[in-house]
Amino acid sequence: MTDKYTFTDVLTSEAEKKWLEFPSALYKNDPNYVRPIDQDVTKLFDKKQNKLLRKGEAVRFLLYEKNQVVGRIAAFIDPNTAKNNDQPTGGCGFFDCIDDQAAANVLFDAAKKWLKERGMEAMDGPINFGDRDNFWGCLADGFTEPLYNMPYNFPYYNKLFENYGFQNYFNQYTYRRLIYNGGLSPVVKEKAERLLRNPDYEFRMISRKNIDKFAEDFMIIYNKAWGSIPGVKKITHAHAMALLNQLKPILDTRLVYYGYYKDEPIAFFIMMQDLNQIIRKFNGKLNWFNKLRLMVDLKLFKRADRIIGRIFGIVPEHQGKGVDGGLVIAFQKVALQKNFPYKELQMNWIGDFNQPMMKVVESIGGEIYKTHITYRYLFDRNKPFKRATKG
Repeated sequence: MTDKYTFTDVLTSEAEKKWLEFPSALYKNDPNYVRPIDQDVTKLFDKKQNKLLRKGEAVRFLLYEKNQVVGRIAAFIDPNTAKNNDQPTGGCGFFDCIDDQAAANVLFDAAKKWLKERGMEAMDGPINFGDRDNFWGCLADGFTEPLYNMPYNFPYYNKLFENYGFQNYFNQYTYRRLIYNGGLSPVVKEKAERLLRNPDYEFRMISRKNIDKFAEDFMIIYNKAWGSIPGVKKITHAHAMALLNQLKPILDTRLVYYGYYKDEPIAFFIMMQDLNQIIRKFNGKLNWFNKLRLMVDLKLFKRADRIIGRIFGIVPEHQGKGVDGGLVIAFQKVALQKNFPYKELQMNWIGDFNQPMMKVVESIGGEIYKTHITYRYLFDRNKPFKRATKG
């Protein structure tokens, strides 16, 4: 704490409004900044909407210089991951601050103190109190318009974290490829073409008429491909159905593909439109009028020409056989048609510890476009620091 700055908890609706609005004031002259939808952020701190709050905890702070807001931060403890480290580790996120190390230090100190009082011995940041594919990481390279619910920040943020003592725990990459024919490595292309000649393999575009069946297939593939990874929970049919229903209002069926072997689900590649190309003019509000504007711009005027790879998975027994290339070829057959409105695909949140996934994305034509850093700060400054070796 310095005499220049003071901080307060966010305990009232007025304070929450200031906490939500501060980044818009900070980035008012930055053409790349897109304000997230307020409810996408506030639901993370609502016990009714965020299941992590049933056993976890979260707090938000505002930083003032006199009566002017100059920074914000959140701190949280995820009960599912806090103990999955060499030391109990909490998180801080939604960090925004003026370019002043003293101001940033007050915010980091507040988060550290709150976490330390609850038994934590380290903090990761800036991270999300929820899914990793949202609001996670400090942008370090690729300062262009952010993808939907991906963080954007000024270049000086890295300096604020590192000067405080945070260290690079891992990099997370966003890959980009333009929509064009080809792009597959020769090995992947050869495997995919051989696989496509095998009648036991089939690739299907999702259909609105049978969402329940695709939800069941999603659950089977996800649990086999991801559920065996430590720290990743298996999902139920209800959870899978909720995920697809969430996507349904904006669903473009041309962006979701499944792979089957002898009619058994073995792979999926789920993409969605980058809503940031539309919601930047909403100023964080998704009222009924903006919902209407979103659908008109998305469906009628087709003002989103960028798509995001949301999730990709292949069951272990079919990995390395060309299924990844088969999914891409199935997508390209549709993407190269004249009425296809999208020009580029970005695939985000691929950790530098996940070399196999990096190789897969590079083999289908992706190139690193952005780098976000997840930092870790050990409260015991004498303890050896170790970078992440897994997610």
